[in-house]
Amino acid sequence: MAALAYATVGSNRLEEAKVFYDALLGAVGIPPLFDHPSGGRVYGVGAPNFAVLGPFDGAPATVGNGAMFAFRFDTRAEVDLFHATALSLGGTCEGAPGERGPGWWFCYVRDLDGNKLCAHCLATPGADQ
Repeated sequence: MAALAYATVGSNRLEEAKVFYDALLGAVGIPPLFDHPSGGRVYGVGAPNFAVLGPFDGAPATVGNGAMFAFRFDTRAEVDLFHATALSLGGTCEGAPGERGPGWWFCYVRDLDGNKLCAHCLATPGADQ
């Protein structure tokens, strides 16, 4: 059976991107694993992993139209923290934390390069309030 192993976003501002992701992912318990040869960094606790990298072909990084990466959390408070932390680090809001369906708590942000990220929790409403 196959499973997702990792996801990456590209950056043209790797030093700033590492500061952004160190703080954002660190705030929700996802540590750096290692620095990547492209100048980027890989994060996670086992697989799947998430990474911010310089593109392999050496061309500038671009945002994928329709591409988004989602992080699953256990509580709404963790989703709220992810959103607030991203904004405090210079990310932009693409959808404030809120209910997107029965018990579905989602938020959306863009990182410093415009890559779209989602954080979500599918907990029962009121379970972590």
